[in-house]
Amino acid sequence: MSEPSGSLLRTSLYDVHVEAGAKMVPFAGYEMPVQYAGVIDEHNAVRGAAGLFDVSHMGEFEAEGPGAGAFFHRLFTNNVKKLGEGVVLYTAMCREEGGIVDDLTVYRLGTERYMAVVNAANIEKDWEWMSSHKEGGDLNFRNVSGETGLLALQGPRSEEILSAVISGGGELGAITYYTAAMRNPAGCEVLVSRTGYTGEDGFELYCAAGDAPHLWRELMAAGASKGLKPCGLGARDTLRTEMKFALYGNDIDETTNPLESGLGWVVKFKAGDFIGRDALMALREKGLSRKLVGFEMVDRGIPRHGAPILIDGKPGGVVTSGTMSPSLGKAIGIGYVPISHSKEGSHIEVDIRGKARAAKVVKTPFYRKGED
Repeated sequence: MSEPSGSLLRTSLYDVHVEAGAKMVPFAGYEMPVQYAGVIDEHNAVRGAAGLFDVSHMGEFEAEGPGAGAFFHRLFTNNVKKLGEGVVLYTAMCREEGGIVDDLTVYRLGTERYMAVVNAANIEKDWEWMSSHKEGGDLNFRNVSGETGLLALQGPRSEEILSAVISGGGELGAITYYTAAMRNPAGCEVLVSRTGYTGEDGFELYCAAGDAPHLWRELMAAGASKGLKPCGLGARDTLRTEMKFALYGNDIDETTNPLESGLGWVVKFKAGDFIGRDALMALREKGLSRKLVGFEMVDRGIPRHGAPILIDGKPGGVVTSGTMSPSLGKAIGIGYVPISHSKEGSHIEVDIRGKARAAKVVKTPFYRKGED
């Protein structure tokens, strides 16, 4: 999938991005496109039609054989046991003390075959952590990140565009939200997953790394008359921020836990034991001291990662993500605040370049289809 560029890796789509005029930047150890025509243009394409992203830098681990399901169930906070074949599950993976190792998706690909998709910056760490908990010689646990290409086709016209390049039959309508199945778009063998990180309908397409450039070009050709645009990391970030989707390394990390970060819904205490369960149960009983919330600026200014959140004029939290929302025309942010100021309507301030700027906690997601 990748080749070295100095200290940076490149996905198999690197040449495609350069040909399309992408601005390339370092990200999670890779040289990745941050934008093509511009972040706002790409963002609006996804909201209004469709955008195509290279996310081949993400990591994929496969577990196959007796005990594969139990192995993942022990590692993850969500209930892997309930997964039917072709179903996708979003989950967290925690340390014993409850800190988040990563957030990820899990696929059940067969009776005793699973795939975990992890964040690019965490591939090495996750592999070491998960491997250290592997038990039994019959379990085949493989890191297939280097041989896997991953495209994300997102937006309301995604199904129409993908259908245009499907060969050998197989309708996309049967692939419902958070399910996946094999299809053959552009003659490539692809695991088509109805998932994404934008808040729009769309698909994540897993293929052999060598097939990714051909699949990308075929999709772009099919979508040319339908508003499809290539999109970079910049638009990916504004889109996910509008949805208050957590970004590992910004909104969540090993110093945070799923309960305070709004991921309590993926912690299934009744589903059996998992690493971190006892610590999270103790936190739940004790009560949380802070919470990750969404807020919008009342005063002028754009909140940025790391900016102090002020409560009664004193530091009381921190901004984890922030942007000027292209869809809403408002400056929005995500950050941790004390429980006392976590309710919708609570007034806070953000220290922006040394000046306290008024903001208020709002309901999330910030963006809702049909309300823009």
